Amino acid sequence: MWKIAVGFLIFAGIALYMLSKGGDIDISGNEHASPEAHAPAAAPASAPASASK
Repeated sequence: MWKIAVGFLIFAGIALYMLSKGGDIDISGNEHASPEAHAPAAAPASAPASASK
């Protein structure tokens, strides 16, 4: 069991070292396109008020 913990710590240390040496790494999420490509849709037109109430 202790071998698993030691292996994990070694792996995590290597991963953190590689990430710190990698430069500008963005881990904020999946952004595959520019924000302009996903412009917000136009607001739907409000339905006309019903005349019979």
